[in-house]
Amino acid sequence: MQQLLFFLFAAICVAGAINLLAQRHPISSALSLIVVMGSLAVIYLLLGAEFVAAIQLIVYAGAIMVLFVFVIMLLNAGEEERTPGSRVAWLFGYPAVAILAGLLTWVFLHGGRQVAGAVPLGGPLAASAGSLESAADAGTAVNIGRLLFHDFLLPFEVTSVLVLIAIMGAVVLARRGEE
Repeated sequence: MQQLLFFLFAAICVAGAINLLAQRHPISSALSLIVVMGSLAVIYLLLGAEFVAAIQLIVYAGAIMVLFVFVIMLLNAGEEERTPGSRVAWLFGYPAVAILAGLLTWVFLHGGRQVAGAVPLGGPLAASAGSLESAADAGTAVNIGRLLFHDFLLPFEVTSVLVLIAIMGAVVLARRGEE
């Protein structure tokens, strides 16, 4: 039953992502992104990561999406114009997607074998976590908080400053259009 639910919500996630790309109106795309984030939260629940699922809903589907919708409304973005594809996309993008699809297909078909030189799961990140006693302790709120606010404090603060700069840039762009 759990595997069936996993594949069901994975299909909902992929359908939401495709719908996100297919929409012409930015608000519709943002709502599709909320569907993707909600289905990812359910997948996290099915995998036993309850804390990550809660954070996915609260932070991403809640706060970040409210920020996205606020910026879209602030900029008063209308329906996007469709133009014919660019030459760069035809020359580089489509072959890159085909190569990536082929590579992913090969990895899924030969998934049981170890790729030479590949880092095992939990390699560099687990090494940086250092003092975690076991893998079961890695997902607790205490350890995630310690990693976020002690070991990775600088990247966390840089990310928050970048989000603040992006918000201020959106406000400046919206003000420039009013004058």
